[in-house]
Amino acid sequence: MISVAATGYFTAFSLILAIGAQNAFVLRQGLVGRHVFALCLLCALSDAVLISLGVAGFGYAVTIFPAAPGILSIGGAGFLLIYGWRRFLAAIQGQYHMELSGQSKGLTATLVVGAALTWLNPHVYLDTLGLIGAVSTKYPANGDKLLFALAAVSASFTFFFGLGYGARMLAPLMQSVRAWRVLDVIIGVVMWFIAVGLLQISI
Repeated sequence: MISVAATGYFTAFSLILAIGAQNAFVLRQGLVGRHVFALCLLCALSDAVLISLGVAGFGYAVTIFPAAPGILSIGGAGFLLIYGWRRFLAAIQGQYHMELSGQSKGLTATLVVGAALTWLNPHVYLDTLGLIGAVSTKYPANGDKLLFALAAVSASFTFFFGLGYGARMLAPLMQSVRAWRVLDVIIGVVMWFIAVGLLQISI
């Protein structure tokens, strides 16, 4: 049982660990210190749904609707290009009054962006429905599958809440406009880099 749980946990954790658009957004929101719990919960619950579907055997869903990856890639790339441009624009303008005072946009706007960065990213389906679902096939027993899925889901909760609240340790470094400019440029580059990758997938 320990082996099954460890495999589920570290498989999911290693896949989530890669720096991506979703993680960058959670990090930025964690630095501001606003709506962190709700955003982390949204990301973790989204992963929980997808991981559950993957382990339950729905990884072949793409074969039913083969156009899905292309559609998601184009939609996700478009969103990332726009969001990346907004981060570059913010860095150019340098108006970080809200960030420096610990404020941010409203809860609804934050969750909408978080949901878009999660559900419009084709890689999340590859990781959860595909890879995690494939690894779970090593365990034919229902009890082992359930344990594997629970461990994988717990890895998602651990990561997102750790990232969101752990970001506060970097808060002392983010007390200047220059620091926020650097962060937004880095996030913009990450967003556009991922967008280019998604467009290559769709072509």
